[in-house]
Amino acid sequence: MQKGKNQKHVVVLLGSPRKKGNSTVLANQIIHGVESVGAKVETVYLNGLNIKPCQGCYACKKKNSTGCAVDDDMQSLYPKLVESDAWVIASPVYWFSMSAQTKIFMDRCFALWNEDSDISPMYKKRIAIAMSYGDSDPFNSGCVNALRSFQDAYRYVGAKIVGMVYGSAEEPGEIASNAELMDQAEEIGKKLAMN
Repeated sequence: MQKGKNQKHVVVLLGSPRKKGNSTVLANQIIHGVESVGAKVETVYLNGLNIKPCQGCYACKKKNSTGCAVDDDMQSLYPKLVESDAWVIASPVYWFSMSAQTKIFMDRCFALWNEDSDISPMYKKRIAIAMSYGDSDPFNSGCVNALRSFQDAYRYVGAKIVGMVYGSAEEPGEIASNAELMDQAEEIGKKLAMN
């Protein structure tokens, strides 16, 4: 187990409005894997925060900018995101994409991106994605579309997606009965916190 100064710090961002939803179940299993290798976990319930949409003002990109100009709960979240070693982003699929809470979070991370990738806080950030969807098919449900959005965004900013776990479930907590997915989620957590 890692301790102290070398201990990895993972921020888990729950994007479902349902505290006991299936994407949260997957995230909790990733957390189990993260903690099993001695990493520190901080969980953030996005739906419980006051996060406004990006205003497209580009204040965060101006010379001598101090960051995003929107004064809301993202201001206290930004330092945690920057200081962490890795993120877990969990979201249900809503209307063929990630949840609105997750999308707003993703948009507001634009303030962390810098064209000079060597100094960008998102450059080489380790990411894990957990998604749940209601349809039995990941294509018909929109899950593949949502996963592609994560892949495109994080590839562009130079972050590394360490793993993605996703599965179909309709009833709250139902996904926990899928032993294969639970094992996959736990392994992603270990991998996320190890390197």
